[in-house]
Amino acid sequence: MFPGATPPIAIRLFNVKKHFKDRDVEALGGVDLEVAQGEFLSLIGPSGSGKSTLLELLGDIGDEGGATEGEILIEGKTPQELRRSKGYGIVFQDSTLFPWYRVFENCLLPFRIAKSELPKEEQAKRIESLLEMVGLDRKFWPYYPKELSGGMQQRVAIVRALVLDPPLLLMDEPFGALDDLTRKSMQMLLLDIWSKTRKTIIMVTHSISEACFMSDRVVVLSHRPGRVVRLIPIPLDRPRERSMTETKAFARICGMVREALGSGGGSEEDTSIKE
Repeated sequence: MFPGATPPIAIRLFNVKKHFKDRDVEALGGVDLEVAQGEFLSLIGPSGSGKSTLLELLGDIGDEGGATEGEILIEGKTPQELRRSKGYGIVFQDSTLFPWYRVFENCLLPFRIAKSELPKEEQAKRIESLLEMVGLDRKFWPYYPKELSGGMQQRVAIVRALVLDPPLLLMDEPFGALDDLTRKSMQMLLLDIWSKTRKTIIMVTHSISEACFMSDRVVVLSHRPGRVVRLIPIPLDRPRERSMTETKAFARICGMVREALGSGGGSEEDTSIKE
């Protein structure tokens, strides 16, 4: 993140609770967490632990408004203030691209919604630069989403999330619907983007290996109502290399996360980890 220096805190959560009245569900039972500026953080936990709910609260997009109790501050702003200032980008498991817009038009949407004053030429240059950064060949730029593979669609979704240059990127299982080969390719792509942009990234995942390979820290949540069971720092060098996943050190780190998940009541773990 910030070699040789302690990075400032970008996100603070104080005793954050969430109760959905319409479903009578206690989703979060009091989450305290600090996230450093430029940190890559993964959230993992059993089904129903509140991972996606927590992400939705950060983005002020959840059902029934914000947190029931507690406080969330992101760069000194509330989630509502952050959303209004377009202070984050978000990527879901489904690319959520508009099927009637081509690739370039989908990427232009955030500028239009934000009523950006950036000149049209500069908007186009930024989109072109980002599309090149994610490795989407120019011949696909005039295509509609249905004409793209799942991996290509997620590349476009990532570009759309980055065009306004937000300091925070929220990702809800962004690679969960992809095949294993494409998923690994997209993991390396995201790590490359992170190294170039130094965005603060919070990613929800059900994969222990993905969380450990990509993150600076892994936040393990308990069964509902979700609470932080353990914060696990990942002591792997950066830049990350795929060969790291074949080492005993990596297996031990994954084992720590698995153990923490066990103490929190199980997990939705992928079975690809080699030990």
